[in-house]
Formats: sequence, C-alpha cells, structure tokens
Amino acid sequence: MRLRVPVLAMMLFVVCSARAQSPPPPDQTEQIRILLERVQQLEKRVADLETKPAAAAESPVNVAAVTKPEMAEAAPPPGPVQGHQHETAETQASVGQMEVHYPSLQIRGFGDVNFSATDQKGTNSGFNLGQLDLHLASALSRKVTYFGELTFNAQPTGYTVEVERSIIRYDYNDFFKLSFGRYHTPIGYWNTAFHHGAWLQTTISRPDMIRIGGSFIPVHFVGFLAEGNIPSGGAGLSYNVGVGNGRGSIISRPGDAGDNNSNRAWVANLYSRPVKLYGLQMGISVYRDKITLPIVTATGNEFREWISAAHIVWTKEHPEFLAEFANVNHKNILTNAITNNQAYYVQVAYRLPWFEKSLKPYYRFEHTHTPLSEQLFTNQNLVGSILGLRYDITNYASFKTEYRNTKRLPTDPRVNGAFFQTDFTF
Repeated sequence: MRLRVPVLAMMLFVVCSARAQSPPPPDQTEQIRILLERVQQLEKRVADLETKPAAAAESPVNVAAVTKPEMAEAAPPPGPVQGHQHETAETQASVGQMEVHYPSLQIRGFGDVNFSATDQKGTNSGFNLGQLDLHLASALSRKVTYFGELTFNAQPTGYTVEVERSIIRYDYNDFFKLSFGRYHTPIGYWNTAFHHGAWLQTTISRPDMIRIGGSFIPVHFVGFLAEGNIPSGGAGLSYNVGVGNGRGSIISRPGDAGDNNSNRAWVANLYSRPVKLYGLQMGISVYRDKITLPIVTATGNEFREWISAAHIVWTKEHPEFLAEFANVNHKNILTNAITNNQAYYVQVAYRLPWFEKSLKPYYRFEHTHTPLSEQLFTNQNLVGSILGLRYDITNYASFKTEYRNTKRLPTDPRVNGAFFQTDFTF
C-alpha cells in the first residue's frame, strides 16, 4: 500500500506541471479535475488502510491477547499460588511457541540459599546452599509433550543429581491425559502443587508429612498416570488415577530401577474446584501398595499399605488457607498386626495491602503421630509450629524468615530455631 503513495504523488506532479506550462483545452480541464479527485480518493483510502491495522494493533483487546503469554512469563505475581500459576502459564506459553517446530527445548530454573540456627544439641548454625532445580519442557507434537525436573543437592563431599520428574504425556483432550514416567504422587494437595522450587511455596520448608526424603507419604511414583476433568457442571471435578512400582526397598524412594515385588501400587485422587468459589479446592486420595523390605525378620518383611488422605485449600491470598490430613495403615502379612499413623497440618497466610503487597506473614501448625507398635516406620512423632514472613523482593525472588518450635518425643526438649532463606526463579 505504501508503494502507491509516491506513484500517485508523481502522477499529480506531472499533471500539475503540464497544466502550468500550457493552458489545457476546456475538455482536458474537466479530465484533470476528475483525475485529481480520483488521486485524492485513492490517497484517502491508502491512509485509511494504513491507519486501521495500527489502531487495531493498539486496541486494548488485541494488546491483551497478544501480550498475555509474554506478560504471564515475564512478570508473574509474587506468592506461591501465583508462582504455581506462573509455572502453568509458562508451560502453556512454551508449548504454544513450540507448536510449529518439534522438538524445541525450554528450560526454567529455581534456586535458594539458606541460613539456620537452633538450640538443638549437636547442631551447628550456618549457611547452606539449597537445591538448584531445573525444569525441562519440550513439545514433541501437538498432543505429546515431555517434562523433566533435575535437582542438584549440596552434600558434605560434593553434589548429588536427582531426577525428580521425567514424564512423557499424551493429551487426548481435557477429559483424558495419559503420562508415563516418574512424577510426584498425587496424594493430597501440596505434593503436586508446589514441587521442588522453594520460590513456589509460601514457607521455607514443606510440611514434615510430605518432606522430600521423608517416608510418611511416598513423594515420588514411577508408572503411568491418567488425569483429566470430569463433566460435572459447576462442581469442577477432576481426577488422577495411576499404577506403578510403589515404594522401593528403601521406603522413602520409589522403584526407579524396577519393583522389588510383583505387586503393583495404585493411587487415585478426586478433587473439586467449584466454579462459583474460585480458589477453593477439596479432594480425597487413596493409595494402595505392598511393601517388601530387603531384610527378613522373625515377624516377616512384607506389609500391606493403605493411605487415605483429604485436603481443603483456599488458594487466594486474602487469606490463604491450606489443610491436609493423611492416615497410613500398615498390615503385617505374616502376623496380621495392624497399625495406623496419622499426620496433618494447617497453614494460614495473608498478603498485606501495603508496600505494593510484597509482605506475606504466615503460620503453620503440624502434627504427626506414629504408635509404638509401628513396625515399618521409625519414630516420626512431631508437634511443631512455624511463624514466618515472606517478602517478595521482585516478581522473581523472595526473602523468608521463620521462627520454629518443634518437639519429637514426649521426653525430648522443645527445639527453637531461626531460619532464613532467599529463593528465586529464572
């Protein structure tokens, strides 16, 4: 369109020059007038055509539609719930960018640095380097994607590398998605909402019942998982159903290299996100497994495990409320002895309206009980309180400070501690 403007101007210049050099005949005067009108009309049309696309591009609706993925990736709001939404939006944006070229690897990361000091005997205060967590995402086709998560963990003799998640997923539609690999066991809420990046969660640490490296609830699972939405109107029902290896010979780890018995574990999770109560989620989970220990004792080495759990959360930050409960039932296959272990936590937080909403105080109470007759778990009793404050330095980094008061056994003294963390995403 823009190339026509000089041509029209040249035509006008030639016509005007010819008119100035010699008076045109009467019949040519009318032709020149008509020609000039047509030139003016064409110039007006060209101007209109050049103006409309620019106006459309600058309209609020189109600007929002074009910039929304970039804004979601470049400027996520602070806080754990928003952090989790940032990860989801980031994944969607990455997949959208990779739809043309397959595969196309996208990398995101998390990290943290910590300082702790407690009055527990035998412990030293000081700094420690937390996890360096890398997320790897790649679309392999329009419906097939790969996701991986690697963590680098500081140890006294060096660093260890752990494959936290390695998943290939087929998205048939919103109601059925099938994935294979190593993923976080969908028991309760926290374990699949806040993953390994400390920046994603409000607090410095996870609840003890779902602690990384802990054994109360199996944090990881190797197998396949089906998930999706359930047509339910305003109830907003969704599900997860999986079958896999379950716990390994070390019960805090899954059977990455293969199961240690011929019995598969399975897990089912059903939760609701009511449309009219945005931010509310309620759910129940069930987990079934057969555990085989590597050492045979007089009472045997095989146990049946039933885990039942429930959660209710309000993910908005005015206030934020998280609560989970789990019962872990163990039955000795040889002696039929049955034990039940319970754990729960309640966490509340509120993002203050001052200082550009960068401050978020929080409190968490948690309790774990294992009976003296428990044959599989070592003692995991805990009564603890955490009082803390999160300060979002930017949309990509935060500073957290916590006071903790915990007690394990009735005969143990209470332990008081101060903990500090700076965490970030990149």
